[in-house]
Amino acid sequence: MSAISLIGAPTDVGASCRGASMGPEALRVAGLAQALERLGVQVADCGNLSGPANPWQPPVDGFRHLPEVAQWNGLLHDAVYAELSAGRLPVVLGGDHSLGIGSISAVARYCRQHGKTLRVLWLDAHADFNTAALTPSGNIHGMPVACLCGYGPQELIRIGGHVPALDAAQIRQIGIRSVDEGEKQFVHEAGIEVFDMRTIDEMGMRQTMEMALRDVCDNVHMHVSFDVDFLDPEIAPGVATTVRGGPNYREAQLCMEMLADTGCLSSLDVVELNPALDVRNQTAELAVSLIESLFGKSTLMRKS
Repeated sequence: MSAISLIGAPTDVGASCRGASMGPEALRVAGLAQALERLGVQVADCGNLSGPANPWQPPVDGFRHLPEVAQWNGLLHDAVYAELSAGRLPVVLGGDHSLGIGSISAVARYCRQHGKTLRVLWLDAHADFNTAALTPSGNIHGMPVACLCGYGPQELIRIGGHVPALDAAQIRQIGIRSVDEGEKQFVHEAGIEVFDMRTIDEMGMRQTMEMALRDVCDNVHMHVSFDVDFLDPEIAPGVATTVRGGPNYREAQLCMEMLADTGCLSSLDVVELNPALDVRNQTAELAVSLIESLFGKSTLMRKS
């Protein structure tokens, strides 16, 4: 698509600490819209959605801030679906990763209606496949993949009107390196394909991405859900849930360039950026650089 819509979702209601609500503005300050325009695409900044404030309360029945998370995701679902229906590529500026429920349920709805094959590339340090029974925290940013696969409260799994919103076979997780024990078993039982950091260490990023993208071709709608904690905290300190041992700068650039090479990118989440924990906005600036690569800016001097 040659037209991109930026949708801000400034909330941290699903997160473990405050600050991700400032992520959309940090990405704007880092020049995201201008960087994409330099690549020759039309960019419309739709501004920020307006949802409930973070009440910062303890979990109720295993879920923290469930009504607020549901409301934010309902708003985001409608916004993403509207931009897709208008022929534009939605870029969600988060916000915490619980927002993936709303954005991806909208993408899945759009793909079902238009006969497109959906592939979700989940770039994250975490599998986000927890449930209320598995996680002691109740933080819903650790549950979006489970909710999308139909394991979660009715308020979340029914967003988009189809349960489950996704089949596990539609998801490829990359960069995973922090998974709770019960969650690990649940991921295996569900059949999600995971390319963890050991896979990247043993095979390299190129072969890992070739495996993850093996069936991404014509008529595939590729959605990338980019959690900034996918990156090693040495280069991206501005996240609340840092896990050492993530992709370095060149590995991350290659990952994004290979995603771009498919020509199938059709929607994007950028989540969990926490400016309160960043250093001079360097994580936001790195995220913008990687998003440029995702949209086709190559760092290589290579003839086509």
